[in-house]
Amino acid sequence: MAISSLKSSASPVNTPLCLLACLVAAALSPSAFAAGEQTITVSADAAASAENAWGPAPTIAAKHSATGTKTDTPIEKNPQSVSVVTRQELDTHQFQSVKEALGYTPGVTVSSRGASNTYDLVIIRGFSAVGLNQNNYLDGLKLQGDFYNDAVIDPYMLERVELMRGPTSVLYGKSSPGGIVSMVSKRPTTEQLREVQFKMGTDNLMQTGFDFSDALDDSGEFSYRLTGVARSNNEQQESAKQQRYAIAPSFTWRPDDRTNFTFLSYFQNEPQTGYYGWLPKEGTVQPLPNGGRLSSSFSEAASNNSYSRNQKMVGYSFEHGFNDTFTVRQNLRFSQMKTSQQSAYGTGLCNNSMNGFNAYCQALTAEQQAHYLGRGTIVDQERLQNFSVDTQLQSDFATGSMKHTLLTGLDFSRMRNDISALYGNAPSLDLNNLPSMSDVDFGNAVPYQMNESKQTGLYVQDQAEWDKWVFTLGGRYDWSTQATTVRADNGYIERNDRQFTWRGGVNYLFDNGITPYFSYSQSFEPNAFSLYSTPRVAYTPSKGEQYEAGVKYVPKDMPVVVTGALYQLTKSDTLTTDPNNALNQVPAGEIRARGLELESKAALTQSINVTASYTYTEAQYTKDTTLKGNTPVQVPKHMASLWGDYTFNSGALSGFTVGAGGRFIGSSYGDPANTFKVGSAAVMDAVVKYDLGRFGLYGSSVALNVNNLLDRDYVASCFETYGCFWGAGRQIVGTATFRF
Repeated sequence: MAISSLKSSASPVNTPLCLLACLVAAALSPSAFAAGEQTITVSADAAASAENAWGPAPTIAAKHSATGTKTDTPIEKNPQSVSVVTRQELDTHQFQSVKEALGYTPGVTVSSRGASNTYDLVIIRGFSAVGLNQNNYLDGLKLQGDFYNDAVIDPYMLERVELMRGPTSVLYGKSSPGGIVSMVSKRPTTEQLREVQFKMGTDNLMQTGFDFSDALDDSGEFSYRLTGVARSNNEQQESAKQQRYAIAPSFTWRPDDRTNFTFLSYFQNEPQTGYYGWLPKEGTVQPLPNGGRLSSSFSEAASNNSYSRNQKMVGYSFEHGFNDTFTVRQNLRFSQMKTSQQSAYGTGLCNNSMNGFNAYCQALTAEQQAHYLGRGTIVDQERLQNFSVDTQLQSDFATGSMKHTLLTGLDFSRMRNDISALYGNAPSLDLNNLPSMSDVDFGNAVPYQMNESKQTGLYVQDQAEWDKWVFTLGGRYDWSTQATTVRADNGYIERNDRQFTWRGGVNYLFDNGITPYFSYSQSFEPNAFSLYSTPRVAYTPSKGEQYEAGVKYVPKDMPVVVTGALYQLTKSDTLTTDPNNALNQVPAGEIRARGLELESKAALTQSINVTASYTYTEAQYTKDTTLKGNTPVQVPKHMASLWGDYTFNSGALSGFTVGAGGRFIGSSYGDPANTFKVGSAAVMDAVVKYDLGRFGLYGSSVALNVNNLLDRDYVASCFETYGCFWGAGRQIVGTATFRF
């Protein structure tokens, strides 16, 4: 059975019913996969067997992943939910961030900061990481962040972006119970690759990228890859800009079929990271006192706001197979990140309790406070260093009729972030009569905190296969240390934890590609310290546990992956208000999320690609001193997406790809007290692409992407009455990609 090789395409698919009909037709009609006259074809079986978890996928439907097991595992044998955004899908949509790349994926909220791409912050199954830090991994190792210092990877530099939903501590240690975002870097190839890409678009977007790879000798023992990107654009918000320059040299040594050493590096400088502010619910979700609303381009920042980030990473990925039984792998990385900012940001209307100590607000009359926006300021300079190493031994053997993939591993990570900072306030803004942007006297940062963390984890996992059953059982023991030095008084607080977590799962593989499964998994996550209370308090970590049942449809002879999952996920020991002191917290809260997730990725024919998803999330504070019964903020109950693209492979339109899709974000609560809601929104995206192969430029193309096609103004989410975010307006991007 033959399918399209690697062509991405687009044709509008208007309803889930049409999607279902296409899936059924494809399943019942093998001829749907016949090769087109002008299309290179590959065998579906061959493509599936050639794919590996750390390399490219032949279609949009990746069938292998290592995120959920740390071994190269077929999707249907993983007892938890994993989604993969392949390089082909990234190229079709031309996403500007990893966060945007997950917009068509179920179970994840990517709108927690609206149009801002300063960070790749997401909410998975109703949960975000403590301190609003990212929970992201690159090449199997965590991109450990702290305070405002978090690494961001440009999607052009990646082979794939994966999302694992549910607790992952059994493999990775401390982690948010919702799940993780895992990225795989582009790696050297032994086949020549020469690509140059140019982009232009709205908001003065200018971008160029290059991607070169080849073997350095005739035998392919040595190979290299050099990927880079440079981008500059204005942000949606007034006077905010983004600039990024990144380069990733890598080198591979393959002395034999059993050994692979790949040097990986990533260097990125961002003189300007873009807009990262807060807007009040008045003027966004609700009208201002005078009945008006703020423009989606409004910025509360000062004209001398600045925000820069510089990150450097070097490391390697090593694998050696001693024989057919034992394989050792090691991933190692050292990274250094520097962040510097001086920012004025909104703190809500001056009559908001957030501004109780804001002198500029207090100087106003009560009438003025109702339409003046309070502003806070921060000057921040940080230098973070992180070292991570993960060493694994994979043992493949059999006991009787049962085959085992036994993974044992030891990982270690250490992070240190030196912070200088100064907080203050800026003059308030009259929202009824907005003044021109002006400078603010930010002052100078002073020594603030030194944050440190260390984790050592010992883990073991067995993937046992007997007949059509797959049993996954794993356990891990962690030694975790969190410490902070408060520079103001040289005070020091430290917490040491030892934690055991485990996971068990079972899958049954029917011959027709249907695989039902069930799993139980656990997580733990250190809580934030109370640094400015007397005495200082280091809270016990929060715990997570999940029950998940689902079904996966991954036929061997078709590029189709369809998954469905039901789950109950509970996070205990969350911080809640101390009933004896409203200024303190205690780890006595609990949040429960229950949900349904559906996803389909299918190359239905040589011309048609379809992706679809639906998410239902019911999240609730089940234990809390003040929030019991409420729904966590920024967690829509319903989300959905649908995308289809069609490529013409013959006739006058041969080489054209057209595609369209839409994303629906349901309403969500905008503050912990659930006093107001952010309305639902639906946006449409589209693409037109032309393959230049008919002019002899094989692999080259020109494309036009339009996101938010109808230019709808909408509020993406709010986390408090003073923290709301406009969604991204219409973006038009032209891309020219040349391969030679």
